[in-house]
Amino acid sequence: MTVIADSAELAGLCQRLAKAEYIAVDTEFMRDKTYYPQLCLVQIAGPEEAAAIDTLAPGIDLKPLFALLLDPAVIKVFHAARQDIETFFHIAGVIPTPLVDTQVAAMVCGFGDAVSYENLAAKLAGARIDKSSRFTDWARRPLTERQVSYALSDVTHLRPAYEKLKRRMDKNGRAAWVAEEMAILTNPGTYRQQPRESWRRLKVRSEKPRFLAILRELAAWREEEAQRRDLPRNRIVKDETLVEIAAHAPSKPEDLAHSRGISRGQVEGKQGAAILAAVQRGLALPESECPTPTPRLDLPGGLAPIIELLRVLLKTRCEAHDVAQKLVASAADLEYIAATDDADVPALTGWRRELFGEAALDLKHGRIGLTVAGKTVRIVKLDS
Repeated sequence: MTVIADSAELAGLCQRLAKAEYIAVDTEFMRDKTYYPQLCLVQIAGPEEAAAIDTLAPGIDLKPLFALLLDPAVIKVFHAARQDIETFFHIAGVIPTPLVDTQVAAMVCGFGDAVSYENLAAKLAGARIDKSSRFTDWARRPLTERQVSYALSDVTHLRPAYEKLKRRMDKNGRAAWVAEEMAILTNPGTYRQQPRESWRRLKVRSEKPRFLAILRELAAWREEEAQRRDLPRNRIVKDETLVEIAAHAPSKPEDLAHSRGISRGQVEGKQGAAILAAVQRGLALPESECPTPTPRLDLPGGLAPIIELLRVLLKTRCEAHDVAQKLVASAADLEYIAATDDADVPALTGWRRELFGEAALDLKHGRIGLTVAGKTVRIVKLDS
C-alpha cells in the first residue's frame, strides 16, 4: 500500500500517470465541523499502480496533482463525483476534465437508479468492500493500514468496473449520453455557493412574499457568516430557528430573545444585531422585489390517468433499453408532459426524447397504445 506524503514522490507519480488513458480517482474529506470540505486524502489508480496522497502532509505541493486532473489527454474516472469535484473546486478552483462518473454510466447500462460503489464493485469487479472504515476520522494522523486499504479499494476496484462499463457503452452507443450528463458536473456554476439563493433549501410552509423576503435575508447572512467562519450552517443558527425568526420578524433584542435556539449571549452580541439587521432589510424591501416560491404546476382535472399511463410507458421503455428510470424522467416531468406538449423538461430533449419523450407525446395523443401480452406490456401503433 503506497501513501505519498512527499512532493517529489507526488510529482513522479503524476508524471507516470499522465501517460495513462484514464485514472480512477476518489477523495476522503471531513466537513462535519466546517463549512468547506477539508481534503484529507486523494486516491488515484492508473492501469498499473495505485497510491493514496496525504494532502495534509506538511509542505506537500499538490500542483502536479491538479495539473494531472486538468490534463485533457487523461480521462478522470470517479464514482458519484459531485462531492469530490466540489472539494477540488474549493481548494484549487479545479474541475477534473475529461470526466466519467461511473454511477451515471451504470444508470445508462441497466444497473438501476444511483447504484452504490459497493454494489457496482461487487457486480463488475467481483469485490467485496469492507465498510468498517467509512466513518473514520480521515484528518487524524498517522493513518492506519486498515484506513489506507479501505481508501485504495475505492479506486482499485473502480478500474475494472469502468473498463467493463466502457465496453458496454461502446457497444450500445451510450457514451454520448454519459458525456451529456457530465456537462453538469463540469460546470463551475454547479459548485458556486450563492448566499442569496440559500433560502430555497429551507423547508417552509408559508409562501407569503414578505416572510420569504425576511427569510432570504436571514439565510444569506447565515451563509456568508458560515463561509467567513468556515463553520457548518447549523452551527451559526439552525434551520428551524431561522424559519421561526423570519415568521415572527423581531424588531428588538427582547423580541429576538423569545426565539428558540438563540442564546442570551447571541441576542446581546454582534450576531443578534446582525440577525435583527437582516430582518429589517427584509421588511424594508419593496413588495415588488420580494421573492416568490418556485411556481407549482397547477394540473388540470382528469390528468391523473394520463400520468399513470406515462409512468407505465416510462417503465416499459426503460426496461426494454436497460436504462434507469430516474435518469430519463422524474415524476414531475411526467406531470408536466401530461399537462403540455411544450413542457420544459429534460425528458423532452436530447437522447431522453428519443428514448421516451416522443413516445410519451404519441401515447398522450392516441398515436400509440399499451397492451398486455402474457406478462409483458407492449407498445402498439394505433390507426389515426
